[in-house]
Formats: sequence, structure tokens, C-alpha cells
Amino acid sequence: MMKKAVAGGGGATAAPGIPVRYMLRLSWKLVIGVCIILCLMAFLRLQYSLSYSDSEPGLSPPTSFVRHRSRFMSSYEFEGNAKIAFLFLARRNLPLDFLWGSFFENADVGNFSVYIHAEPGFVFDESTTKTSFFYNRQLKNSIKVAWGESSMIEAERLLLGAALENPANQRFVLLSESCVPLYNFSYIYNYLMASPRSFVDSFLDKKEGRYNQKMSPVIPKNKWRKGSQWITVIRKHAEVIVDDQVIFPIFQKFCKRRPMVDASKGKMNLKLQKQHNCIPDEHYVPTLLAMNDLEDEIEQRPVTYTLWNQSMSNMETKGWHPITFRHADAGPQQIRRIKGMNHVYYETEFRTEWCSNNGTLVPCFLFARKFSQGAAMRLLSEGVVGQSGTPFIAGHFALS
Repeated sequence: MMKKAVAGGGGATAAPGIPVRYMLRLSWKLVIGVCIILCLMAFLRLQYSLSYSDSEPGLSPPTSFVRHRSRFMSSYEFEGNAKIAFLFLARRNLPLDFLWGSFFENADVGNFSVYIHAEPGFVFDESTTKTSFFYNRQLKNSIKVAWGESSMIEAERLLLGAALENPANQRFVLLSESCVPLYNFSYIYNYLMASPRSFVDSFLDKKEGRYNQKMSPVIPKNKWRKGSQWITVIRKHAEVIVDDQVIFPIFQKFCKRRPMVDASKGKMNLKLQKQHNCIPDEHYVPTLLAMNDLEDEIEQRPVTYTLWNQSMSNMETKGWHPITFRHADAGPQQIRRIKGMNHVYYETEFRTEWCSNNGTLVPCFLFARKFSQGAAMRLLSEGVVGQSGTPFIAGHFALS
């Protein structure tokens, strides 16, 4: 009976041996599974923090921008004849095409390229433009654009993206349909190629209060800038604009134009005018470059001249708009006055920006807007913009 008892006791202690081994294996599997899940979660969290999205406004942005290698060929990798990409932002057609046709005729076709963002479906051919330089230069992926909305920024990014596909394009000039050149092609080409910097109008917005506190912390107020949308940028900065996935979504959500005063709406205007007002295209690029700590790489001024309407009544009913140059305003004397400007004063910063190119004093403006067809025709007929003129020479102040 002792043997039976011992045997019985041995059987009782051996039975649980199988479940113990099973539990050990199961425990190890659980530990390994948890480790894999934690590693995966850490990886996803890291990726998400580097590509901040405004879909979750409570998520804090990365403390500093992480610059990824652009998908476009860098300017340092390109060897060959550098081009200027002329980027036209048009509603539909280009009404001053006859002037630009004359401008490009005096240029080496190997020194420039043309891209046009127009109304979706609009095609530039012999029936819609007077110059072959614009034939089929429209973007195939153009979008509907509305003034004062983020679609304007999106169109600019599409133009830059298309131009960046060609590694020869090293300078990028954004132009409106009413822009005119103030010099011949060779002068403008040498002016822009002589400088390693971008020309971006950029200053502090202290008066208009367009900064939206909801942009914080992604865009801190001390990085908020204002400036003209008509930029001229080097390839590196064009890549920053096109590759941006952080600042643009914030502008789409929090930088929107307030509706204009509409007499037909009566007292409703009072409510509408209390809405926050922000014009995206006047803030996006200078703010983006400030956020990327690139302000030391730009000339903080534009190369496109604009004369703004100073009427308060006009501002209240229509908003700020540039004055249009008519036939009577486009004579040699008026053009010489614009070309003779050598500094820009920024009232909000009490700053005088002397126009320089690679450290040399130069005329400020290469282009001007807004010009009517009559004014452009006068420029062409009187030779104000033509083949003649003093060439731009780096290290010298030259007027053509």
C-alpha cells in the first residue's frame, strides 16, 4: 500500500507538468508579441510626429523641422546650362502674350523655360495665344483658383513642382498675367544668376492681425511673416515649398479671407466683418522659409514692382488691390522712375531694405504689375522694353 501511496503521490505531482510547460511557451509568445507591438507603435509614432497633420489639432508638432532629401535633383548635382523657369499664374489666357513673345525672342531658348497655370481645360495654341513660346505650356493638373484662398498657394506649388522636374531650371520666377518685364532677357538672366539667394518679400505683420492663434504651436507667432506672393526663388527654396507637408495644411485650415463688404447684406456685414481675416498667398512662402530658418539665404524684398491703392474706402469695399497701369502711365519717364528705385521701406519694421545683389547695390525691380494691354503695347512700341540697354554686370550698379 505504501507503494501505491507513493505511486499515487508521484502521479499526482507529475500531472501538472504538461500545463506548466504549455504556460511557459504561451508566456514567451505573449512577451514577444507585446515587444513587437510596442516597437511598431514607437515606429508609427515617430513617423507621425515627423509629418504632422492638422487632422488631430491636439497633437504637438515636432520641436524642429526635419528636412528630408527632396525627390528632385539638387542644384549641386546639376552640371550644364542653368535656366530660369518663368511661372505664369493666369485666370485663363495671357493678355500680354505679345509683349512676352518679343521678350523671349531676344533670348537663347536654352536659358529659359515656361510654365502656365490656367483654368482647367484651357489650352495654349495658335488659336489662344499670339506667341509660340506659350504653346502647350499649360499644366495638365491645374485647379480652380480663387483670390484670397489657399487654392492660390496650391497653384503656385503645382507650378514649382512642374518646373522642378527639369534639373536645368535653377531660378523660378512667379508672374501674374498682368506682369511685364522692365529689362531685356540678358539683363534679367544675369541679374538672377549672379545671386545665390532668393528674392522674397518678407516682413513682420504687426498691424493687420492676420495671425490666427489656432496656428500655434505649429506656427509660432514670432515666425509669422507677410510679403508679396510674386517671388523669385533658387532651386533649394523651390524644393522646400513643394515638399512642405506641415505648414500648408495649417494655412488651409486657419488662414482664410474674410468676406468683403456687400451692401446687399445690410447688417449681416457687421457679423461677417468680425470673422478672422487672412490672405494665404501673402503669408505662406515668407512664413514657410522663416519656419525652416532660411531667412539668411534670401534677399527680403521682391523684384516685381506693385503700386497699391491707398484709398481707405476702396479697402473697405473691395480690399487692397494694386493700381493698374494704363496707356498714359506707361511712358519712358514713368518706367525710368520704377527702374531707378534702389531701396524699399518697410514701415512695420522701420527698416530700409537697400536693394543688393550678392552684396552689390542694384536696381530693385526687374518686373512690374498690373499693366493693361494698352500700357503693354506702349512699352513695346516705344521700345521701353527691348533689345537695347546696359547689360547687367555683377559688381556694378547698372540701369538699362
